[in-house]
Amino acid sequence: MGCSSKVLKFEKKDQQQANKEFEQVVKIESPAEPPPGAALTAPPANDAPPVVKKANEKPNTSAKVKSKKGSSTAKEKAAKTDLAAIKTPTRRQPDIESDFGFDGRRPLKDPFRVGEKITHRVHYFKVSAGQLSFEVKPFVFVNGRKSYNFRTSVVTSSLFSSFYTADDFSETLVDYENLTPSVFTLHVQESAQLKEAKSFFDFEKRKALYWETKVTEKSGKEEKRQEWELEDYSQNVFSAAYYMRNFQWKVGEENLFRVADDGENITFRGKAIRKEKIETEVGSFDAIVIKPEFEIKGVFKPVGDIYFWLSDDDRKYILKIESKIKIGTVVSEIIDLVPGQP
Repeated sequence: MGCSSKVLKFEKKDQQQANKEFEQVVKIESPAEPPPGAALTAPPANDAPPVVKKANEKPNTSAKVKSKKGSSTAKEKAAKTDLAAIKTPTRRQPDIESDFGFDGRRPLKDPFRVGEKITHRVHYFKVSAGQLSFEVKPFVFVNGRKSYNFRTSVVTSSLFSSFYTADDFSETLVDYENLTPSVFTLHVQESAQLKEAKSFFDFEKRKALYWETKVTEKSGKEEKRQEWELEDYSQNVFSAAYYMRNFQWKVGEENLFRVADDGENITFRGKAIRKEKIETEVGSFDAIVIKPEFEIKGVFKPVGDIYFWLSDDDRKYILKIESKIKIGTVVSEIIDLVPGQP
């Protein structure tokens, strides 16, 4: 697809990608593989590695303690009471978000499957400009917490690359339990610029960190670092497109959630405006059309005429995106779908 020979060159590319401060606060690990001949005795816990049992190993019953019927102590009764209190359902946080279709922060039906890949063809003035893809990569652990690994990429077509070349991708790591992003990395290789960016959302300290190194022919190498106070449960600009798939969308109703980007805390508000059936290269879909806008410093502002088509099912695939700009309309439509693991 792309014509990588036309991207901007930079001799010290390795230096551009290095970031010691980021590496000090973030530790990313892949789940450990079980040893040969071992079998999982239970599904992996949300935030812990799987329990492994060796083949033909007998269960250990030495720790079992028999108790007489009706011999519960006051401490046992208190423990049961505390457990019941813990399991009492509470309103999903934050309050601005709908809790319909969720159990706490988790969706009742997870729309994501490892191995999922949605590929779009992007058109501008009805000319093929390139491809856009959304992927769900294998889980990773970020600072010990199980996390989704979402990858978004854009590559220009050979025709469009004669004018401008782009070969960009971002990877966004989102906490499995809280559905909040911890990390994103952005890699940009284009005709006009090279850019490496990294971000870390530290919700414990309520702090957002952002680092950027950019190279252009005009200005050479430029570095940028941002830090600002982070609001609870904020998405980043890349995780937002995936996060909206967790909601139940009904025509005439809105869903809101927080987004933190470029030193700002803003609010996404999407309204489901209609349902329609669309024909694509991978088949026919019942879809629901979402129109987004953002609240910046208390004022809601439409983001131009942008529309998302999501499949009207449990998976909420992004089927189509349409954006009207000053000169023409950019349309991105699905051309390939890999649903991922069952």
